[in-house]
Amino acid sequence: MSTTPTIDDLPAGRLAPDPAAAPAIARVLAQARFDATVLLRNGEQLLLTLVLPALLLVALAVTSVPDLGRERRIDLATPGVLALAVLSTAFTGQAIGTGFDRRYGVLRLLGTTPLGRRGLLAGRALAVLAVEVVQIAVLGLLGAALGWRPDVGGVLPAALAVLVATAAFVSLGLLLAGTLRSEAVLAAANLVWVLLLAGGGVVVPPDRLHGLGTVAELLPSGALADALRAALLHGEARWGAIAVLLVWTAAGSAAAARWFRWD
Repeated sequence: MSTTPTIDDLPAGRLAPDPAAAPAIARVLAQARFDATVLLRNGEQLLLTLVLPALLLVALAVTSVPDLGRERRIDLATPGVLALAVLSTAFTGQAIGTGFDRRYGVLRLLGTTPLGRRGLLAGRALAVLAVEVVQIAVLGLLGAALGWRPDVGGVLPAALAVLVATAAFVSLGLLLAGTLRSEAVLAAANLVWVLLLAGGGVVVPPDRLHGLGTVAELLPSGALADALRAALLHGEARWGAIAVLLVWTAAGSAAAARWFRWD
């Protein structure tokens, strides 16, 4: 005779939900894990965040156009593609995902749970960083297979640049997602991605953009790519580029806090 307890054998207290919310850190980590899983399982997001940057890296490695500079081509191309990957996840992906979550009322509902609005934003920021770790690992290995040899001494300055740039791009993505309709967010985020890829100093260094060079250096995309090239090529910290990213982070965060609408 089976001795396995059934649901009728359990006391009522065992079936009731826990009356207390989970600790704040547990709530944030659970949300981050959920958001990261959604990002990595979404085919459109993977196309934007991994497939297109990987194809671009291979194309830049095996061709001679556009002109990237005098250093080894793969050593110039890889930091630029890594910057593009960060832009794709932290800005474009977050803007589109948050815009549609806002449209369907997901943000408003999550904001009323114990997670809260701050916890939701913290969870999404951690999810972006987790996805970026995957991107950097995959694209870094691909670059190494193509002959990329980064300066190990530049790893810490590069990591700092990525962290600050992520904050800047996420704040700008949230600003876009929280002020426009979801369809407009989709169009605007993709348009910005294309424009920054073409003339934002991401893949092609600002000094090779002629008239657009000065503008590109002041954009978060150009500043990140510039900081990554300096760090991974020469092991240097490009503090001017970091300062540009900090200014964009402060401006984007202030604007998002002022104008972001949850519903």
